[in-house]
Amino acid sequence: MAGQGAAERGTDGLSRRRLLAASAAGGAVWLLRGTVGPESAEAVGTAPVLPGALVPYQQVYENWAGEIRTSPLWVCAPAAPQQVADLADWAAANGWRLRAQGQRHGWAPFTVAAGTPSDTKVLLVDTTRSLTALSLASGFGGAAVRAQTGASMEDLLAFLAGQGLGVAACPAPGDLTVGGALAIGGHGTAVPAVGETPQPGQGFGSLSNQVLSLTAVVHDAGAGRYVLRTFDRSEADAAAFLVHLGRAFLTEVVLRAAPDANLRCLSRVDVPATELFAAPGSSAAAGGRTFADFLASTGRVEAIWFAFTDNPWLKTWQPTPGKPLFAHEVSAPYNYPFSDNIPQPVADLAGQLIGGSWGLAPLFGQLQFLITKIGLTGDLTDLLLAPGLLRSLLSGDTLTHLLAGGLRSDLWGASRHLLQYVRPTTLRVTANGYAIHCRRSDVQWAISRFTTYYQQLLAAYQARGEYPMNGAVEIRVTGLDDPAACGVPGARPPLLSALRPHADHPEWDTAVWLDILTLPGTPGLHAFCREIEQYLFGLFDGTRAGLRVEWSKGWAYTADAAWADPDVLGRTIPASLRAPGAPGWDEAVATLDGYDPARVFGNPFLDTLLR
Repeated sequence: MAGQGAAERGTDGLSRRRLLAASAAGGAVWLLRGTVGPESAEAVGTAPVLPGALVPYQQVYENWAGEIRTSPLWVCAPAAPQQVADLADWAAANGWRLRAQGQRHGWAPFTVAAGTPSDTKVLLVDTTRSLTALSLASGFGGAAVRAQTGASMEDLLAFLAGQGLGVAACPAPGDLTVGGALAIGGHGTAVPAVGETPQPGQGFGSLSNQVLSLTAVVHDAGAGRYVLRTFDRSEADAAAFLVHLGRAFLTEVVLRAAPDANLRCLSRVDVPATELFAAPGSSAAAGGRTFADFLASTGRVEAIWFAFTDNPWLKTWQPTPGKPLFAHEVSAPYNYPFSDNIPQPVADLAGQLIGGSWGLAPLFGQLQFLITKIGLTGDLTDLLLAPGLLRSLLSGDTLTHLLAGGLRSDLWGASRHLLQYVRPTTLRVTANGYAIHCRRSDVQWAISRFTTYYQQLLAAYQARGEYPMNGAVEIRVTGLDDPAACGVPGARPPLLSALRPHADHPEWDTAVWLDILTLPGTPGLHAFCREIEQYLFGLFDGTRAGLRVEWSKGWAYTADAAWADPDVLGRTIPASLRAPGAPGWDEAVATLDGYDPARVFGNPFLDTLLR
């Protein structure tokens, strides 16, 4: 339509009108997330009078998957770190609370809760407008970058690349702020391959473990006000701020970096789940193509297993200085157009799902796998063998679109171009998340036990005509937070990190990350996730392996809601971060309370969790 401008279109070329039409029956506004921003609104109520020249405005807060959506709330965008300290003084004096707002790319209610009304005394502090400076940092005994916490991870990695620097691993989305990633212990997927010698400055745990120093807004009892204070990583109290869940406000950090390394990313879809996730010692595991086998040879592995399909999408990354002969060289991030953007058949079928046709989940999983396989390899064999409905969904136009960018199974380039591969336009799903701590030699055992149970549970629900899962299982593996990686003598691991080592189990050196994705609002998803969660806590009970929740995702499930089980919130989670005679949960909570006695940086959910 000639009059339809760019503002009417998503970045994948699909118009907002077409996307809405595809999902009108279910009101699936989630399809548009990433193509439209949070809603501004006319002022509701009286605007607060903020210190200095700060001007408040109102905006609806909505998170990544749209499960957390509020009435219009007051927001401001400080131009300098000192203004955040001034805001904290104002908030403490006037009974308000401050919540850092970055890119809103998270699931857990650490910023605000769903349905927060406009008259709540909460002020969102947008860090993305001005607190975004990046520069090299000197005096830290190695390569380091100074970053204000509103800078995006995409901008951070681009800045590092311009200096010949990088990181071993990082979260896949680029639309995260540095502060947001640190608050929840953001991570990637990487351990050293067998025989690999890590470069100086490389860390294989969380991004938080790479922090050398941090500047936080804290209450100074002597001055009687909130101030900016810089903590060196060697200071004991710094360990509580490295992963703080929103219970603190960091304005700047210095991060350790390493010399950059080109990576080769190989994708394959030819290894069945029965082999990739096979039990150790079984005949299926004898062919050298288990997850643990790929982990040994490359160290950097991810499996994406669409529901109701047989073969996962397996990705491996490997440091490779020179371009392999047949690899496709890439010069920018986000190199999977079939998943970066929403293909029309996926939008159409997702619209039918959320319109009430939840029984289409098996077809939806098969469609996502087929599109992935074609986009990676160009292999149309499965399409020719597919049922008529599946074939009809993939029209000639769709196939042309999938193949237009070239095949993507063998990519090579600078590390950041291959480590960041999730755009804001990717299909929005809700997710649970857990980290299994175990010996590296037990990785295959842990994955096998989980995937077997997941498959059995999925089949049991299907037999009852229930389809709570329509996304994918994602499996990654990282190391733990070894303070030696940052190079600061006396550094301690982040106290609240899901990757903090266990003092009572030094043999556990590896974390297996599990996430199950499904469309928001899918009937039965909470009950299904609760069964998964209870199984995981029961199996990985601290004997052979342990379990912690992934802070940014879903956990503490009841049959009806996430982040709601009082026993998991009040007992299980704190216990997973405690150890006899070792620092952990209680020290972190006490330290954060001590530096913010008015609990300016908090919300009702954090009041319940961190106690």
